[in-house]
Amino acid sequence: MIPCIFNWSGGKDSALALHYCLQNPELDIRYLVTTVNDAADRISMHGVRTELLIQQAENIGIPLYQIRLPEMPDMATYDNVMTTHLTHFKNEGITHSIFGDIFLEDLRNYRDKRLAEVGMTGIYPLWKRDTGDLISEFLSLGFGTVIACVQHHLEEIVGKEIDLELIKRLPENVDMCGENGEFHTFAFRGPIFKNEIKYKTGEKVFKEYKAPVNSEASCGENADKILSGFWYCDLLPA
Repeated sequence: MIPCIFNWSGGKDSALALHYCLQNPELDIRYLVTTVNDAADRISMHGVRTELLIQQAENIGIPLYQIRLPEMPDMATYDNVMTTHLTHFKNEGITHSIFGDIFLEDLRNYRDKRLAEVGMTGIYPLWKRDTGDLISEFLSLGFGTVIACVQHHLEEIVGKEIDLELIKRLPENVDMCGENGEFHTFAFRGPIFKNEIKYKTGEKVFKEYKAPVNSEASCGENADKILSGFWYCDLLPA
């Protein structure tokens, strides 16, 4: 068997990728690994409370391993923290790391480079699959997911559960799986879970993010401009 960690974001792509991996008897998934904003106690980027993350892991039945990060780490800090934890996994005999990425080549190259530095290899169960096919399969398998955060121009769908009707209403330039970062989700039902995770929607909040200090976007005349803005819907344990 291949000893692995699974990079668990809590969202639909992670859920579908994990579903595929659990059908493969050659994969021995030791941990669900999630990066968490330590200050907010929420899943990084997705903004989902760790109480709901813990419920996901308990209902999947795989130990949860949280990597705690500062709220807005620069790349050097992020890389150092991840290298420390990847080295820990490698020392435990874990050789592979599984991701739910679909088509972002730069991101995969970055992941593979960092893994290679500690002697590990990436596995990508959804790689190059058509995102329309993936979301249709996700729903047909009985998965349920709610949109936890969206880019600023998609405010009307934050806090909504994804179904085929919602997918049809997305603007043409929005990927159906949000692979370009248009939206992030929380998976609460499906074949990987023992029980459905009950939640309720709370307040909706808009947050602005400026360019990291060490990035090219933070230099020159654009230094004080907003890099991006996201609407978050607070999801509460029900």
